[in-house]
Amino acid sequence: MKPGLPQFVSEDPNLFPRTGLALVAGGLTVLTLPPFSWLIAVPVSFSVLFIVLRNISTSRAFLVGWAFGLGQFGIGISWIAESFYVDAERFGALAIPAVVGLSAGLAIFPASAAMLFAAIMQHRVLHGIKAGLLLATCWMATEWLRGHVLTGFPWNLAAYALVDHAALRQPAAWVGSYGMSFLTVFIGTLPSVLIAVAPKRRLSVFALFSVAMTGLWGGGTLWSSQDVPPTDITLRIVQGNVPQVEKWAPGSRKRTLEKYLRLSVRPGRFDLLLWPETAFPGFLDEDAIARTQISAALPDGRVLLTGAPDRVEGDGATRYFNTVQAYDGSGEILAGYAKHHLVPFGEYVPLKGLLPFERLTEGLGDFTPGPGPRTLAIPGAPLVGVAICYEIIFPGQVVDELLRPDWIFNGTNDAWFGTSIGPEQHLASARMRAVEEGLPVVRAANTGISAIIDASGEIVARLDIGQTGVIDARLPAAHAPTPYARFGDWTSLALICAAWGIAFAVGFTCQRFNRENTRSEEL
Repeated sequence: MKPGLPQFVSEDPNLFPRTGLALVAGGLTVLTLPPFSWLIAVPVSFSVLFIVLRNISTSRAFLVGWAFGLGQFGIGISWIAESFYVDAERFGALAIPAVVGLSAGLAIFPASAAMLFAAIMQHRVLHGIKAGLLLATCWMATEWLRGHVLTGFPWNLAAYALVDHAALRQPAAWVGSYGMSFLTVFIGTLPSVLIAVAPKRRLSVFALFSVAMTGLWGGGTLWSSQDVPPTDITLRIVQGNVPQVEKWAPGSRKRTLEKYLRLSVRPGRFDLLLWPETAFPGFLDEDAIARTQISAALPDGRVLLTGAPDRVEGDGATRYFNTVQAYDGSGEILAGYAKHHLVPFGEYVPLKGLLPFERLTEGLGDFTPGPGPRTLAIPGAPLVGVAICYEIIFPGQVVDELLRPDWIFNGTNDAWFGTSIGPEQHLASARMRAVEEGLPVVRAANTGISAIIDASGEIVARLDIGQTGVIDARLPAAHAPTPYARFGDWTSLALICAAWGIAFAVGFTCQRFNRENTRSEEL
């Protein structure tokens, strides 16, 4: 061992095998997420990470964690390349460099978690369960940072491994997705802790693993057993299935509007008509003819919620917004919401003037962010919160804190993702927002996946990728405000503090018990 290294740290000649294992384990995390949702991959991937991080320096831990993140994001967000091929002539050559570059950047967060874990282990050696708690804590902290730094990108959180399992996703109502990531990673490391601890302690680790899984399942089952009947409001979601390459083509606006109107007037009763993000590829509030046609499709008292771009003149410049607007049968706008979490390089160019890039989407200029979450009051309908496309991926940032809505409308355009795994991952985020907030989430997507999600995260109805059609269904009812809805990410912090408190209390009790037994034997 080199002079100056703590006893915990050894000079590791096997760094490349460790980074290779970490890269593969990171790639396996994609199998934990929808559309796969293989629970077995959770302990495999995070146990491998725990093992390869043992007994190495902080610099090498950073490299190992970065390799894990590169596998995690390199595969998990590979669908981003699809958006570059929509306009392949202009942007196709950037597809692979963009995926690699973004994955390498996002991998810094797992790398930071690994480095922090190694640094703490060097200064205070933690064994067994406490070491697993430490890795889970570091992981959750860096996931939270990933969701906030530089406007944030909390895509594919570890918690989403549980979203397809009804009972296991319910604790998100208490501790949110970041808290669920902590639990997911901690439980995922326990098999490796079982291998690493002394034989006499393996029974207690196995018992903890069993209790944790049983507790998650049992508690989630009780929480999800709330039997709340749906409301009397009937929704009609229209999925036009307009290819992205055609959406903004010259002359396509009329064809797109006619398609949405044709689907909207199908036989059947509805109270609210829902169209997806930018369903109307133009400035609808300025197009009197289009509004007249829409009015004819709305029975008396019915309301349309649709995505449409908007522009506002002022101060010698024009500002553009990505909005959802509400219209009644008179063709008058009732309310509107402007997207506040904009997609970098999709809706605006960060550091414009310094970076030699342009937007990937058609338009006259960069979009301007709106003021934040807002609840809309629409005649004849429950209060609605709006999250446009990308906004639904942000835990705790989709609901107006001053006026809680009764449901969330998520208008989106996942045509950018093609037929990749991207839309399923996007849907997973929407389902977790429903559980966290105790509110139904209704998705209207251009090419899928449109869905009605109840307040427990269960999909009531859906239209898959590439389908053209409508969903007619009743709006699910809201639950009472959840602990997470009331206190936000503070509940995640409380969970971590409680876990560490219990761990140290149990450890202290066991040490005292062992000392008393030793003293008794000496006497």
